[in-house]
Amino acid sequence: MVHHDPFAAIADPNRRFLLEELRRAPRTVNELSQGLPISRPAVSQHLKALLDCNLVSVKSQGTRRIYAINRKGFDRLNLWLDQFWA
Repeated sequence: MVHHDPFAAIADPNRRFLLEELRRAPRTVNELSQGLPISRPAVSQHLKALLDCNLVSVKSQGTRRIYAINRKGFDRLNLWLDQFWA
């Protein structure tokens, strides 16, 4: 699996919104799409970009796919940012 640049992923305001929502609680695409002025397929594409760089994880629960923050995926971002405060 190719892991994309997390900084490029979070540059998009819709993706930042999704991350903020997922920080509060795991959610489905339907739940996440309610807060955005974009289609469910577009939300799914944004989630795929976040999955590709390990910022979110997904698990199946019956027929539902539940997305959540992947804290380990933020380690790379945190390490890079922390160098400016050391």
